[in-house]
Amino acid sequence: MSTLGVAVRELLRRACTVYGDDPQAVALLQDHLARFDEPLRVAFAGKVKAGKSTLLNALVGEEIAPTDAGECTRVVTWYQDAPAPRVRLFSRAGAVRPLTLARKQGALQLDLGMPAADVDRLVVDWPSGYLRGTTLIDTPGIASLTADTAARAGAFLTPSDAPSPADAVVYLMRHLHGSDVRFLESFRDTDVARATPVTTIAVLSRADEIGVGRLDALSSAGRIARRYRADPTLRGLCQTVVPVAGLLAQSGRTMRQDEFTALVALAGLPQADLDRLLLSADRFSTRAVDGAPEPAVRAGLVDRFGLFGVRLGTELIRRGTSDPSALSRELVRHSGLDELRTVLTTQFAERRELLKSRSALLALDRVLAAPRPGSAPLVAERERILSGAHEFTELRMLSALRAGTVVFPPDALADAERLLGGEGSGAAVRLDLDPDSPAAELRAAALAAVVRWQRRAESPLASRATADAARVVVRSAEGLVARLS
Repeated sequence: MSTLGVAVRELLRRACTVYGDDPQAVALLQDHLARFDEPLRVAFAGKVKAGKSTLLNALVGEEIAPTDAGECTRVVTWYQDAPAPRVRLFSRAGAVRPLTLARKQGALQLDLGMPAADVDRLVVDWPSGYLRGTTLIDTPGIASLTADTAARAGAFLTPSDAPSPADAVVYLMRHLHGSDVRFLESFRDTDVARATPVTTIAVLSRADEIGVGRLDALSSAGRIARRYRADPTLRGLCQTVVPVAGLLAQSGRTMRQDEFTALVALAGLPQADLDRLLLSADRFSTRAVDGAPEPAVRAGLVDRFGLFGVRLGTELIRRGTSDPSALSRELVRHSGLDELRTVLTTQFAERRELLKSRSALLALDRVLAAPRPGSAPLVAERERILSGAHEFTELRMLSALRAGTVVFPPDALADAERLLGGEGSGAAVRLDLDPDSPAAELRAAALAAVVRWQRRAESPLASRATADAARVVVRSAEGLVARLS
């Protein structure tokens, strides 16, 4: 537990005592106390068919989130680690009942037994190494054709009368549209983190479609993601933009032996025959070709892998990938999922304590809005934590740099963002060194950063704003020196 986490926990306990006559306030505070001991909560948001459930399945490595357009996709669904599989339905009326678990072609199937409008949430317990560290929350599509479905997603992610139940958000988009920007703006916090994008990352979730299924599709998507990352508007709304071929990632992690056999058969066709088959999904699924798997088998492949996945899988087999496990690893690597997992670790998991403290202080704000005898010291302590905790100072400065309200030359800007933790909180990441660098090298780099930014802070040519910003960077670098000592 960090110093920040200890201070916030103690403040919440004091608030429970002061507001002991308000059961609702105490329940909210105790919930956030308990959240410190729970996995980080990460919500998946985006428009309908953005690929939220598909990407969630890829991260977990099992098809536990429904990906069709059924009733279940219109309900907020929590996925959390547990010793044994179980699904519970929480109705809006307050009732809780278990749902029967069923599988269809390896995918989990759920029958709500009531209209989605009457369901508050589903909770899926599932034994999973990934879920042990992160609880994933699948939300209905925003900008949905069904007004109630879109409202349900908005009410969960940006409630008007309480902090969001999620600590962080992965926002999926196919391209950047105005509705995407509006949503990201609505999710920003304007108090504790001063509109920082620290709680959100964006994902180009169907990256293979950007290149129309070509083998270089992910390279094209990567260039678009880099352009989005440099966009001033988007820089102020999210940490980064990552391209991922979600369908390929899911199918790569859950590939079956019969699918591998079918891909091997396709790879054995003459190149000209295979190229003609891959001109379109309809042609691939229906055209009769000697030596190719049956049309029904091919239709199943294109549903599971997409044309890009089939094209990539057959190409990898032709190049010598000869067993299902190796092909699965290569498909996942090419999908961009590994990069996303790295980003989730550096931007969310390493900041777990900070994100939970932020959520707790937002909840405390709601409680302190109704003063009580004895609440004034709580307000003062909250302000002391916000102003004294350097973690929050870093968040505010990152936000200012990315919004352009504080300006440095490009090379200094990149250096400042990195030292402030914009690319991750680890010492090596902040210092732009290899993770295996020896401690002495890391400490020398941190000391050099202190000197470098002290000069900038003391420069007579620096404006007040840039000098203040430079001093924040100096403090971050000094913290690295202390940590490495």
